[in-house]
Amino acid sequence: MARFRVEPASAGARVDHAVIAALPGLTVNGARRLISEGRVRVDGRPARKGDRLAAGQLVEIEEAAAADPEAARVRPDPSLAIDVLYADEALVAIDKPARLPSHPLRAGELGTAANAIVARFPECAGASPDPREGGLVHRLDAETTGVLLAARRREVWPALRGALADPSCRKAYLAEVAGEPPGPGAADAAIGRVGRRGGRVRVGGGRRPLAARTEWTVLERRDGAALVRAELHAGRAHQVRAHLAAAGFPILGDVVYGGEAARELAAARGVDSLRLHAASVAFRHPVTGAPILIEAPPPGWAIMRA
Repeated sequence: MARFRVEPASAGARVDHAVIAALPGLTVNGARRLISEGRVRVDGRPARKGDRLAAGQLVEIEEAAAADPEAARVRPDPSLAIDVLYADEALVAIDKPARLPSHPLRAGELGTAANAIVARFPECAGASPDPREGGLVHRLDAETTGVLLAARRREVWPALRGALADPSCRKAYLAEVAGEPPGPGAADAAIGRVGRRGGRVRVGGGRRPLAARTEWTVLERRDGAALVRAELHAGRAHQVRAHLAAAGFPILGDVVYGGEAARELAAARGVDSLRLHAASVAFRHPVTGAPILIEAPPPGWAIMRA
């Protein structure tokens, strides 16, 4: 149980921000889950999302792991086949297949990448502050394929998160988009969450917009479509999808940001999944500090035809 009183300097802060500050390494979604589950109390009453704190209030946080660690912890699912791209004593990287969620949303849920990782590397189950993450330090959308990273030890988790947030980190994606994008190109509009649960984003608006920049080059033109390589640093939610769509070149198979023209083109070409692949991540090793590059082989649609 974490417990603290709100300092005068923190008066007016949102309760989810205070929870994140009190539990280093906790994600925004993790903080909001604690609040929605009634595990955060302010002066003895359950906090609500969006509450703002006053000086002197007592905030109590019951961490999910402390409440019932075995129930909340990711369970192994050895039935899921995954390809390990890299593994050492600190971290592991897998090539996540399409249609596989990154981690469970509910205790006991199976069928996610985290379940598969824990089956191969059991120590990952206790590596992250939120036990449902199974050591994962970032996420990929269910239909996105490619590099997915997890920490193998609890002390490595915040360091690996920090390495991915460092300016030296570079992420590259392959995407098949509708239209004739100019190449090279870039988008640098901020991205914010929209919708009741923040399941979508808006370029140049939304809630708490964060700075984002996506640079792309055209690898191959495909008669009304194109294969592009997109590079970025931090990686906001849906960044590549939203930036390319806002630029007029939505990713084929994107039912959220694609638009009617992209849907028609995808249907005509028999595209039934999101054409987005996390091709590589370059960062500093969280323990040794050495540069490391992890790459995932491209799926069939991302291989150049020429």
